[in-house]
Parts: sequence; structure tokens; C-alpha cells
Amino acid sequence: MSQLADVVEVAFAQEYRTRAADLHKWVDPLTEEQFWRNPFQFGNSVGHLVLHLTGNLSYYIGSQVAKTGYIRNREQEFTEARRPSKSQVLSKFDETIAMVIASIESQSEADWTVAYTAEREPEARDRFTAFLRCASHLNHHIGQIIYLSRELTRP
Repeated sequence: MSQLADVVEVAFAQEYRTRAADLHKWVDPLTEEQFWRNPFQFGNSVGHLVLHLTGNLSYYIGSQVAKTGYIRNREQEFTEARRPSKSQVLSKFDETIAMVIASIESQSEADWTVAYTAEREPEARDRFTAFLRCASHLNHHIGQIIYLSRELTRP
């Protein structure tokens, strides 16, 4: 593999590891109640955002690149009423991050430029761009999670 392909692999894998650690830094201290409570009249709870991130990565990387067979229900990511335990939700998120990293590490140099298409993702025309856009999306919602976590734990 070329030096550039190696750099891409290492950088992407590290980015996803770092973002997952960032998520845990802000979510782990929350109680079950805080995890599912939305302190505002708009937006989502931390729990629903983690479900959304898991669904997003499971679909755009898992289903479309790793061929996991994952079928997404995007609406349910934001409306899940059963509220699985925080530990279950975080475990699934961690499994998904591991799958994303394994997918990154399995890409050959040529795989990064393989054509890519997915529902609701017209901008990503190749796998490199799909991984990049998913990392940006992950970072965006972690910013929201930080804001919510600060609000939920404010004295």
C-alpha cells in the first residue's frame, strides 16, 4: 500500500477512536435519567443522539461498505420510546466504532476511490468521502452531546 493510503488509514482510525473517547468522556458520567432527558423544548436527548450516531455509522459504513446487512430506521433513532439502558446503547455504539475501524483497516489503496452511493448521501461519491463525511457528522453531534451534558450536570 502507498504511503498516502497508510496515512489515510491511520488518520481515519485515530479520528474515530478519538471521537468515541470524546463521546464517552461526556456521556459516561450521566445517570440513566440524564441520558434520556432532554433539558430543552427542542432537539434530542443524549440517548437519542447516541442511537442516531450508531444508526448513521451502521448504515453508511456498515451496510454500504462493510456489507453488514444493517437496515436503518432513522426516524426511530430520534423517537425510540423503549429507552434501552445507557450501557446497552453505549455498548452498541462501541461495537459500531470497532466495525468502522475494522472497515477502515481493511481498505486497500484502490478501495478508497471505489464508487459510493447511499440514501440521503448525494455528496459522497467515493469511500474516502463517505468515511470523511461520517467522521464530520460524528464530531458535529458530539458537540451537541457536550452542550447537553453540561446542561444536564449543571448545579
